Amino acid sequence: MAVHNNRGESKGSATLPAVVPFDLSHLTRQSWELGKSTVQDEQTVVLSRWTHQHEQWRLSAFKVTSETAIICIQTPVGRERFYGAIQSELQSAIQKLEMNPSWQQVA
Repeated sequence: MAVHNNRGESKGSATLPAVVPFDLSHLTRQSWELGKSTVQDEQTVVLSRWTHQHEQWRLSAFKVTSETAIICIQTPVGRERFYGAIQSELQSAIQKLEMNPSWQQVA
C-alpha cells in the first residue's frame, strides 16, 4: 500500500533555516559528528564563509569532493548544523547570498 505525505515533502528531506536565502533540491542533514569531522579534514576546502548582518547566523560552505559539498550553519546561540549538498547546486545558490544585503562574505 502506498503512503502519501500530505505536506509535499519526501521522507528524509532536509531544509535549511528560513534565514538562508536559498533552497537546494538535493540536501541531506548530517549528524554533528560526521559534519564536524568532515570539515576538519585536511582535504576539505573552504569555499566561502558568510555572516548574517542582523541575526548573528553564520554559513560556511566546504568542498568535500568534486561533486559534494558540506554546508555548516551556525545558529545565533552557537549550535552547528551540517548539510550535505551537490557541489553544482551550491555554487548556483551562493549567488543568492551575494545578492542578499543581509548576508556578507567574510572569507
